[in-house]
Amino acid sequence: MDNYEELVKRIARLVKQNKELKEVNSKLLQQNETLQEENEQFKKLISELHLKPTGQKKLEEEQKTIRFNVATVLFANIHGFSKIADKTNSQAYMDELDAILYHFDNIVHKYHIERIKTIGDTLMCAGGIPEKNITNPVEVVLAALEMHQILADIQMRNPDKQVWELKMGIHTGPVTANISGTKKNVYDIKGDTVNIATRLESTGTPGQIVISANTYEMVKEFFVCEYIGKMPIKYFGDIEMYIVKGIKPELTVNEEGLIPNQNFKIRFNLIQFTDIQEIILDKLEKELPPYLYYHNVKHTVDVVTEVELIGWGEGVSDEEILLLKTAALFHDAGHTIAYDNHEYHGTILAREFLPKYGYTIEQIEQICDLIMATRLPPKPKNLLEKIMCDSDLDYLGRSDFIPVSNTLYKELKEQNKIGTLNEWNKLQLKFISGHQYFTQTAQNLREVNKQKQIERISQLIEPD
Repeated sequence: MDNYEELVKRIARLVKQNKELKEVNSKLLQQNETLQEENEQFKKLISELHLKPTGQKKLEEEQKTIRFNVATVLFANIHGFSKIADKTNSQAYMDELDAILYHFDNIVHKYHIERIKTIGDTLMCAGGIPEKNITNPVEVVLAALEMHQILADIQMRNPDKQVWELKMGIHTGPVTANISGTKKNVYDIKGDTVNIATRLESTGTPGQIVISANTYEMVKEFFVCEYIGKMPIKYFGDIEMYIVKGIKPELTVNEEGLIPNQNFKIRFNLIQFTDIQEIILDKLEKELPPYLYYHNVKHTVDVVTEVELIGWGEGVSDEEILLLKTAALFHDAGHTIAYDNHEYHGTILAREFLPKYGYTIEQIEQICDLIMATRLPPKPKNLLEKIMCDSDLDYLGRSDFIPVSNTLYKELKEQNKIGTLNEWNKLQLKFISGHQYFTQTAQNLREVNKQKQIERISQLIEPD
């Protein structure tokens, strides 16, 4: 009886506080309307004077707006407040809700997702903010699965006191973020993507993770998803909806489909490579010396493409393709530090950069060995190093060998590392005549054409 009376008193206090807050909110709204009218008049006056107010400048410095073209918004609602009124110890349940939200925050942080806001039993967060990336739909769905599991674990410890139910909606699309804050950036996102995620949550039933067709297309190779129908959205037509059942069996370590295995991580890293490549190529574009006519961004892209082509031809695994592509991306990055020993400098950059993207120590060591294998003369010790060497010197057997070779000559000439063009052609003839491709795939693709290039360059050499 005492507990019941205490609960009634607490509800009465909450009702009173709610009424007071409504009154305060009403006054603030009135004040806000008045201020907006005054602000519009003020801005009009300033524009007439062709001046920009100091206060407006300060506001622009404090608030910035950024558009993110590919962000994934998760809207989660923890249902259960209606049941608390029937419980004797409502404070304990409120404490439990706080604990749930605390766990959710940790999960959001774990998957590098930005928490936008938490209001009562509602959480909104977004992947792909503030760092743009292509993997954010996968990370958000992983976070959603883990949140469901956390809630299930908490309630399993108290089977007689199960109160909470979790509904989630996820949609991928463009958002506009207003950024404020001084010590830490605070993001407030707006747009149709947010509204659709909210609608998806309201459409689902407790225990479901409802995703849009946009999100489904970007995560379907990782997760088991079930089509559940369409939902009409104003201005968008019918939105197809799916529910996430779990990680695909071949990509998880347990029957529940909740924990990714090594195959999942490799597949994820292959997609993530696109983000890494964009960062490194941008670095090369900005920091490579202007005299690098051969060892430029185009050469790096060529080698990244070629290691994948030869790698598939040689039947290597997905993980080995990842290692080869990453090594190819970094193999000339050391030129941003020094021309000589650039391979070694590339390994330093790789060791600094790759741990942030989940590469293991063993993988990074393999990548560094592959980078060092491109030093001339090539002496590969295993299949992956053979693929790397063949890809780096792929141009020797291409039809554009002569113009590509001339860019290397120009690069060396500007550094006073070579003499006349005729001397260069002699050096090239000697090198290409003694060169061999190590993999069967490269031999099939380039060896015949390489012999033609030997004949062509021989005709360019002038007699002494």
